[in-house]
Amino acid sequence: MADAEGSAGPHWKKSSRSSHAGNCVEVAALPEGVIGVRDSKESGPDRAVLAFSRAGWDGFLMGVRAREFELP
Repeated sequence: MADAEGSAGPHWKKSSRSSHAGNCVEVAALPEGVIGVRDSKESGPDRAVLAFSRAGWDGFLMGVRAREFELP
């Protein structure tokens, strides 16, 4: 499957909560069970990607759902 740049690679999905101004987060399943997260405003093959293990990603999602990251 092609990514946003049109080359073969992971299928990046944009957050449904992203703004229309281009402030978006994209997530993809990467090789070896790694979950990648990147900023859609950045472009090019060298853009930064945060990499999570499946367990780390699941823990992060559980924390989001439990509102552990809410600001005061």
